[in-house]
Amino acid sequence: MSWIALKMLTGDRAKFFGIVLGLTFAAMLITQQGSIFCGLMRRTAGQIFDITGADLWVMDPNVRYVDDVKPMIETSLYRTRGVEGVLWAVPLYKGIGRVKLTVPKQVPVDPDQPAGPKRTVREPVIEQVILLGLDDASLVGAPPPERILAGRLVDLRRPDAILVDFTRLPKLFPYEDWKSLPKPPSLGQVLGDKIGRMLGLVHGPTPEQAHREAMGRFYERFLNRELEMNDHRAFIVGVCEATRTFQSNAVVYTTYSRAKRFVPQERKPLTYVLAKAEPGVAAEVVAARIASQTGLRARTSEQFIWDTIWYFMRYTGIPVNFGITTILGFLVGTAIAGQTFYNFTLENLKQFGALKAMGMSNLRIVAMILLQAAVTGLLGYGLGVGLATLFGQTSKGSELAFYTPWQLLPIAGAAIVLICLLASVLSVRRVVVLEPAIVFRG
Repeated sequence: MSWIALKMLTGDRAKFFGIVLGLTFAAMLITQQGSIFCGLMRRTAGQIFDITGADLWVMDPNVRYVDDVKPMIETSLYRTRGVEGVLWAVPLYKGIGRVKLTVPKQVPVDPDQPAGPKRTVREPVIEQVILLGLDDASLVGAPPPERILAGRLVDLRRPDAILVDFTRLPKLFPYEDWKSLPKPPSLGQVLGDKIGRMLGLVHGPTPEQAHREAMGRFYERFLNRELEMNDHRAFIVGVCEATRTFQSNAVVYTTYSRAKRFVPQERKPLTYVLAKAEPGVAAEVVAARIASQTGLRARTSEQFIWDTIWYFMRYTGIPVNFGITTILGFLVGTAIAGQTFYNFTLENLKQFGALKAMGMSNLRIVAMILLQAAVTGLLGYGLGVGLATLFGQTSKGSELAFYTPWQLLPIAGAAIVLICLLASVLSVRRVVVLEPAIVFRG
């Protein structure tokens, strides 16, 4: 009977592809919009993900998320170090700095002849940056060596040194030759390289490694360039890769003592204290001790990540906007698949009547319809998730936030199952009440 059900399903190719198309659209939209939503939420806590090595974040009791900066007095650092179970604690400055620099720009000698001879002028650029001041001795929170594209982390200890995130350099140097920036490898190149390596035909660096090396050579041109921050000079000693944040400002790393000079002077310069729990002691236990003994708020890295994500979910319209789009995709998929599947069943009523006249039970016929719905559901789910994944791969490295956690895949699968069940309900009801004598009419 399964073979007959599949033959009936694929007999009318147009309706079969219509059902699969509706389910594909629903699966793709749910997965794509869900991945963009997860990517945006992940970006809100990007700097917490970047700072590794510390178990605990200690902050002012009124801080609600990572960008909700409320400075503390520096004695909070020593109070944290005195709590039992704290292995070490270091300061972290996080704030908004202002960068000033002049960049060369080519302008026409004669304004009336734009294509004529050019001359070089110095144009001022003023941009806000996210300034992170790391502990002078340990540099806890700095990007790991594999995320530094040009320069060395140790050079951050040089006088007036800063490390700049590469993604926002075009804002600081808008007239650079950005057209010569190496293009990332295409999806075809990556897949071809993987297949070639599996067959033993390709050796040497992968396309991703070659692209990263080319980017490093490109960004070396920015080393030792001079900037100005709060009337103090700063030199770029490295270009790094930082997780994109919810804001569009460049991320600048420097030492804690230098960060205090790069921003206007405040009575309370300390933003966060990063701490590590002693081996064998749970970070949650140490956090509770810090809160009870110092009156400060202490959160583990995972807890602080979720505090930040829930803040944006609760106080912004992002969940509502993406929820509406996802619901619309679900309803459109249900409408297309349900209508097409119902019409498909109506056209096959005589075949179902003939099967009932030959003695087939309603239960077997319902099983046939559910099998047809399951086949179209699996095809639509696979194609939809595949298209969403392809979209995510092609947009990799762009401004688009795209992150697909594994939990999103069963959610999309459950939505497709629900669409298939809704599409099957009307069809099943029509077949169950069908009289076998219909096959002998007209």
